[in-house]
Amino acid sequence: MSIRFNYDDGSAHHLQAWRKSLEDDRAGRAMLRRADSILAITICPAYRRLYRGLCEIFPSSDIEKPWIQDRLALIAGTLAQVKEFDGKNKVAKAMSFSKLDKPAVSELRFKRLLESPDMAALFVGLRRVLPLLQAECAPDIVLLSNDILHWGDQVKKDWTYAYAWTEKTTSQ
Repeated sequence: MSIRFNYDDGSAHHLQAWRKSLEDDRAGRAMLRRADSILAITICPAYRRLYRGLCEIFPSSDIEKPWIQDRLALIAGTLAQVKEFDGKNKVAKAMSFSKLDKPAVSELRFKRLLESPDMAALFVGLRRVLPLLQAECAPDIVLLSNDILHWGDQVKKDWTYAYAWTEKTTSQ
């Protein structure tokens, strides 16, 4: 698949500008935040703005594949949940960030997210955990978007390595 958000082709800048525009489009952001399915996201005008811009950047043969369109919709719905959108951290690192010896996203919740059986379950999980992330360790929305777009075993492994697991000792 040739679609990947990067700065060379302008897709990353478009994604960041679109997310920033949601700060002024409170109604659009609210619609995306309340959307509970791919269909609900795709009928939001804010999503259609993102999609039209991406259609100009990416070849139509790639972006018109239904499974890519679905993942782009999930990206839009997910990014509407991110409070701080100009972070530079991998999302798994942001989930394990802690201030009081407790990660923003517990290990159990993180494992359940990794075990999401399909994209709809991943979306529900991300909608629940992203509001928990703290501004000091905000995720990079371009990295997050690429992870959703390419969700699979390799991304799950990357997240596993990036998450700061607690050291638990077992006595035998």
